[in-house]
Amino acid sequence: AMYFRILHDPDRGELSYLLADLDAGEAVLVDPRSGDLPVLLALLAERDLRLRWVLRTHHHDDRQPGELSRLARLGAPVVQGQATAGARASVDGEVLPFGNELVRVMATPGHTAFCLSFAWRDRVFCGGLLAPQACAHQPRPASAPALWDSVTARIFTLPDETLLFAGQMDGGRGVSTVLEQRRGNRHFAGGSRDGFLARMAERSDQFEFSE
Repeated sequence: AMYFRILHDPDRGELSYLLADLDAGEAVLVDPRSGDLPVLLALLAERDLRLRWVLRTHHHDDRQPGELSRLARLGAPVVQGQATAGARASVDGEVLPFGNELVRVMATPGHTAFCLSFAWRDRVFCGGLLAPQACAHQPRPASAPALWDSVTARIFTLPDETLLFAGQMDGGRGVSTVLEQRRGNRHFAGGSRDGFLARMAERSDQFEFSE
């Protein structure tokens, strides 16, 4: 039996996910926040789950000192796009097992330079890719060209019915489908790469000015 929970931080709109194989007693956390540690540990203990992996689509540890060291209290390897003290890097295509389940790693840089997405069953956890302005810690992409390529070449080429789970709420939404995003995303649907880059450059200029 599978278990799936969404945790939402109403203050910042950030989303975390718990995936578990109840039969095997193993679990994975995607983008957990250290502020949720008591809740996360209670959820794991309630169902006697052993945490296999802490998966981070992206991170802003430079703006959240001590976050990674606090996440170490979860007692599982931290996997992200860039190796640092306390976390290991993953590569595109790596498969991470938990119980009888598998999570596949997708390299999707752009929101940050080393963003990852994680594919599990019919869903993909894609962090800040689809809503580049929704992240409270970084309201503009680190690399707009890489972001466009990651979304259009990696995410939008997935089957229409694939469920996309975001790292931040965007206009009250946290989950959508590839078909919906491909047709209606205000940043990526129906436009050109050059147009997207121009809009992001304009936004960056405005952001620099406002700072």
